[in-house]
Order: sequence, then structure tokens, then C-alpha cells
Amino acid sequence: MNGVVKLANDKPKAMRFSRKIGRMGNSLGVSLPKSLAEKLNVVQGDEIEFIENDRGEVVLKKVRQVQLPDKVRPEVLEAFFDVFEEDEGILEDLRER
Repeated sequence: MNGVVKLANDKPKAMRFSRKIGRMGNSLGVSLPKSLAEKLNVVQGDEIEFIENDRGEVVLKKVRQVQLPDKVRPEVLEAFFDVFEEDEGILEDLRER
């Protein structure tokens, strides 16, 4: 059923998982339940991202590994993303004009 329980009225019910936060070096960490790791298609060493939506909910997604063209350095691409993120309001304003 892909992790979603269907009720008689066909409204999906969210699956709930509970985990304790643990210490991982100087950071905090949490384990993923096996069924959730399988659903996300993640294994040890993969990256996941946490996305907060406009309702304050946090969504987990596997980070997609993208093959960059030969002459593009990852740190340059990261700098571009930082600029776009910082200036998102300016870009939105330009798009609306």
C-alpha cells in the first residue's frame, strides 16, 4: 500500500513513526525506520534533505545526485544556489513585472 492506509471513505491516513533523538558526535541524529528507508530508497551514506512547507510541516526527500558537466565545479554551483536563495524575494519581484 506504499505506506498509506486507505479508509472506507478513501481519505489517506498518514503513517506515524516515533524515534528518539540521539547524540552523533557534536550533532543530533535520528534513525529511520526500515520501512521508511525503503520507501525513500536510501541506504547508509545517502543524503536526505528536510523541506519545511508553508504549513510548518517537514518533508524528507532523498537528495538526487546530479552529474555536473566537466567544467562546472560543485562549489561554484553551490555559490549560485546561495545567491538565488538569498535574493529569492528580488527574483520573485522581477518575475511579477
